[in-house]
Amino acid sequence: QVLLQESGPGLVKPGETLSVTCTVTGATITTSASTWNWVRQVPGKGLEWMGVINYRGATYYSPSLKSRISISRDTSRGQFSLQLSSMTPEDTAVYYCNARLARGAMNYWGQGTQVTVSS
Repeated sequence: QVLLQESGPGLVKPGETLSVTCTVTGATITTSASTWNWVRQVPGKGLEWMGVINYRGATYYSPSLKSRISISRDTSRGQFSLQLSSMTPEDTAVYYCNARLARGAMNYWGQGTQVTVSS
């Protein structure tokens, strides 16, 4: 069974950098044809894809976030992480990690972590 678990700070101040980590069990983040995504949902809006790191370690980001986002991984720990800089209240959202395995044939989600940006 593939499980994803996000861990984040809950509360971030404006201007700070958000760091959220996704711990993966039941799958390996270097498995061929797998991609590991970050997605968020702002209150009252739909899901927003933020970026991805693939099994080779290549990253791709949403153009709207490209100047502020970084995704990395720690293969020894089975984790991948999101960093989003210059946080504003508009970044308040539930942040989800997502795994797409076997070229998307299998799709898994974490339960999400609420991040609030407030001073």
